[in-house]
Amino acid sequence: MIASLLLMAAAASGPVAPKPLLRDPVHDGAADASTVYDRKSGEWVMFYTNRRADLPMEDAKDVRWVHGTAIGTARSKDGAKWRYSGTATIPTSCTGETLWAPEVQWLEGQWHMWLTVVPGIYRDWNAPRFIVHLTSPDLKSWTCGERLDLGSDRVIDASVLALPKKNGASGGYRLFFNDERMNKAIRTADSSDLTHWSVKDRLTDTPGEGPKAFRWKGKYWLISDAWKGLLVMRSDDGTHWTRQPDYILATPGKAPTDRAKGQHPDIIVSGDRAYIIYFVHQEGEDEAKANPDWKRRSVLQIAELIEKDGIVTVDRDAPAHIRLKP
Repeated sequence: MIASLLLMAAAASGPVAPKPLLRDPVHDGAADASTVYDRKSGEWVMFYTNRRADLPMEDAKDVRWVHGTAIGTARSKDGAKWRYSGTATIPTSCTGETLWAPEVQWLEGQWHMWLTVVPGIYRDWNAPRFIVHLTSPDLKSWTCGERLDLGSDRVIDASVLALPKKNGASGGYRLFFNDERMNKAIRTADSSDLTHWSVKDRLTDTPGEGPKAFRWKGKYWLISDAWKGLLVMRSDDGTHWTRQPDYILATPGKAPTDRAKGQHPDIIVSGDRAYIIYFVHQEGEDEAKANPDWKRRSVLQIAELIEKDGIVTVDRDAPAHIRLKP
C-alpha cells in the first residue's frame, strides 16, 4: 500500500503543462512536432511545422496556408514550459519552399532529420512531395543528405525506429512513412546505414498519416493520425503488428484550445512513462464562431499515455505532470 502511494505521488509530481503546451507566435499554426533532448544546452528542443494559419484566404479550397511553411523551434528546461526560439536553418539547396513534419533523432553519433518537402507553394493538394535526409552536430547547422527513393512521388511524414540488435550487431533501422499514392497507407522501408532504404510492407488498410514509432515497456508501438483520432498498433518485434480497436484522442477535450480531435503525434519516452504531443485545430473555440478562418489555427498539447494489458489510453482532460529524464 505504501509503495503504491509513493508511486502515485511520484507520478503526480513535476510541473503541470499548460494548455496549450505551445502556440506559435508568428502564424498560430503549430503542428507535427518532433522533440529531442539537447545534452549540450541541457534543454528539450522541439521542431514543428509552422503553418501559416493567419494567412487570408480567397476561398475555402485555397490551401496556400499549409504551404510556404518553415520549421519552427521551441526550447524547454523541463518539458512543461516552452519558449519559441525561431525557425530552423534548413538549407534551401536540397529542400524547397514548403517544409513539413520533421523527424529528429540522435543516431550513430550525430543528429538526423528526415523532412517532408513540397517544392513550391500551391493552392491545392496536387503537388509532388518527398522526404529529404539532413544531419547536424548541434541541432542548429544542418547539412543536406540524400533525397529518399521510396518508389513514389507522393511520400510524407517520416518516423525512424532502431531495430533490435542481432548477435551483438546493429539490427538496422526501419522507416515508417505515408504513401499518398497508396490511398495514404502507412508503409515501411529498411536500412542498414540510414542512407539507402529498401521499401517493405504496407501496415494499414485505411488512410492516415503522421506515424510515430517508438519502443516502450518492452514492446514496439506505432501511433498514427487516422483523422478520426489516433490509431494505435503494437508489436513484439517491430515487424508483426496488432491493431488496437479504439482510437485515442478521438473525443474533443473540455479545456479551452483542446476542443477538437488530436492529430499527428509525437512521443517522448521517459523511463516507464510516455507522453504524447499532438496538435489540435481550433474549430471548437469561441473565436471560431465569429471568425470562420479561426478553425485553421492549431496548437500543440501534451498528455500522458496510459498502458494496461496492451491497450493504450489517454486522459486529455487530466493535468499533465511532466517528469522527463534526459
